[in-house]
Parts: sequence; structure tokens; C-alpha cells
Amino acid sequence: MICKKTLNLMLVAAAAMFVQTGCAKEQSNPKVEERKMITLETTKGNIVIEVNETAAPITSANFLRYVQEGFFDGLIFHRVIPGFMIQGGGFTPDMQQKQGHEPIINEAKNGLKNDRGTISMARTPDPNSASSQFFINLVNNDMLNYVGPRNFGYAVFGKVVEGMDVVDAIAQVKTGNKAGHQNVPLEAVIIKSAKVTPAK
Repeated sequence: MICKKTLNLMLVAAAAMFVQTGCAKEQSNPKVEERKMITLETTKGNIVIEVNETAAPITSANFLRYVQEGFFDGLIFHRVIPGFMIQGGGFTPDMQQKQGHEPIINEAKNGLKNDRGTISMARTPDPNSASSQFFINLVNNDMLNYVGPRNFGYAVFGKVVEGMDVVDAIAQVKTGNKAGHQNVPLEAVIIKSAKVTPAK
């Protein structure tokens, strides 16, 4: 027969085990992944971009790598077409192309659309040729979305969460031909810095 004192001790021990187990489970829960925000400080103002690492992990990692290396600092938006998009990430103010890393796999079929305010990777006719150049959509550019292997589209990997007024201001600058390129701002729109910043 178990005496009252022994029973009380067993109950206390059981309660302690329950609390410890509960704490262990609570501590083992994974932390919610923080959103990655990139602030592009430009000569027209700041643009804050949220990258979507869930839908576009390869493209997001590629972009973040360039940001962390300071690759974009001092480069320009070298192609501006009102009613379409603004493009940057590849040229210096004197239109010298900066060499990036190896091209990445095209993630255009990730379900994200080239809607106004989204950011996508620029590329050549080769679907898997994107490296450092990116563009921000000024309107819903449905023709840039993934359709199939013969019309692969352009990979969206994030969106502007602050500073679309700055994007629109860049879209209104006067452009012309320069160094064999069309639609180049006549007054350079420079990316002064690109940094990972805390989510608000």
C-alpha cells in the first residue's frame, strides 16, 4: 500500500516532468522566418523591396548575395520605359557593364506574376541567363509571366513595399541613346547603396 506521503511525492515528480516536457516542446518549435527587406538608396529616393525566399529561393539568394557584396552600389537604372518597367543592376554611370556571377536557373514558374510593383530578373533570350540585372514592373506585365517551355517568362522574386512613388519618379526621367543602348536616362539615376534592412 502506498502511503499518503509517498503518493504526494509521486504527484509532485509527475507534475515536474509534465512542465519540463512542455518547456522542451516549446523550445523545439522553429522560429518564424523573418522577412528579408532590401533598401535601395537611389538619387531619386529610397525603394524598399521584400524578397520572397519561399517562392523564389534561388533568385532571392542570388539577389541577396549581390546586395551583401555591395555589387549594386554605384550602379544605375540603365533602362527606363514608361508604362513598362525600370531596369538596373548591371551598368556604371558611364555605361560600363559590370561582370556578375554565373547565371542562375529561371524560377518564373513559381506562381508569382509580373504585376505592378514586383521585381524580376532580367535576362537574354536564354531562359537561364539571369545574373545581376533586375527590373521593377510599372504595370501588370502579363506577357512576361511563365506560359510554358517555349515562353518561359521572367522570374518574379519580390515586391516593392515602400517607395513606389520613387519608382514612378524614375520612370518619368528623360531618356535617350547612350553607348549603343536605348532608353537610357540622360541624367544618371544611381543606386547609391543596397542594404538588407530590418522588416518593419
